Amino acid sequence: MQQIDDRWMRLALSLAKRGLGRVWPNPAVGCVIIKNHRLVGRGWTQPSGRPHAETVALAQAGSAAKAATAYVTLEPCAHHGKTPPCADALIKAGITRVVCALEDPDPRVSGRGFLLLSDAGIQVDQNVLADEAEALNLGFLLNRTIERPMITLKLAMSLDGRIATQTGESHWITGPKARRNVHLLRANHDAVLIGRGTAAADNPMLDVRDLGLENRNPVRVVVDGGLSLSPSSRLARSASETPLWLCHHPGIERERCDMWQDLGAKLIEVETTDTGELNISDLAHKLAQNGLTRVLCEGGGQLAASLIQAELVDRLILHSAGLLLGSKGLSGIGALGFTSLADFPRFELQSIKQLDQDVETIWQPAA
Repeated sequence: MQQIDDRWMRLALSLAKRGLGRVWPNPAVGCVIIKNHRLVGRGWTQPSGRPHAETVALAQAGSAAKAATAYVTLEPCAHHGKTPPCADALIKAGITRVVCALEDPDPRVSGRGFLLLSDAGIQVDQNVLADEAEALNLGFLLNRTIERPMITLKLAMSLDGRIATQTGESHWITGPKARRNVHLLRANHDAVLIGRGTAAADNPMLDVRDLGLENRNPVRVVVDGGLSLSPSSRLARSASETPLWLCHHPGIERERCDMWQDLGAKLIEVETTDTGELNISDLAHKLAQNGLTRVLCEGGGQLAASLIQAELVDRLILHSAGLLLGSKGLSGIGALGFTSLADFPRFELQSIKQLDQDVETIWQPAA
């Protein structure tokens, strides 16, 4: 039975991945409905978070859902929101067994969905492939438990850890395949985060291109304390079409705020530190409050260092090119402020992959 449950849950998890970057503030959930060892319905959370995975799968299964088993990657919701509770839908459809990977930490749901199902006489089995499900929805779990999004830090660097020449030239350190991979990363995150310096130096769009996924552009977030980003930049000129959020100091003059809001940007006021810098932990908190669950940081060395110092990096992705820039090149990560080797952060290697002449390594903080 365990092997069978694992097999169907893996399918549900693979379906859930299709929602990553598209369903925030909701979790990306997958559901499959099995009857007599056959797949009769499948679904995943749809763009903007509705309809839910269970609703889609039940609609596909129709009358075949009666006396069937539902495999769901997250506890079915039990509260009335913009859609009725999925737990009620499973009960009404005649499902007799629900196999689930994770309990939903949202206080409106946590345990209540399972209780509704059990009270209706449905067999509930939990924690099937829980580790895989937790990794998939880490952003949602962090948002609901400690009110911050999952943050992926992506760096494209030379072999000696440089992200640009001493004059700031960085196009292109890595090759086409690595850059294409970055666009896929953007499509699977809710937002892309950069600093004011990167915005000025690169004048980026931070959109998704060359993948046929142009409808999956992330929110563009710029850390810009003084709201000094040029209104003629590509980010500003496209703010009415693709969301642009600017994180700034308190007390910015009203006229400047009005100008950015007229351009279509969303302004997020962030607390400052004793040194006058934006508080990176409060910034992460504010992003979560605004619904973000998965953020991809493509900023420069100082923003990377700030996130690392604040222990906000959940996944580190390095794209290493076969290139040497020397000590005068710009470092990929700014000063971390530690002196003892024991205090510097360590990461554990999760995977390594060749991207033509570049190498991608994925790391997570050491336990």
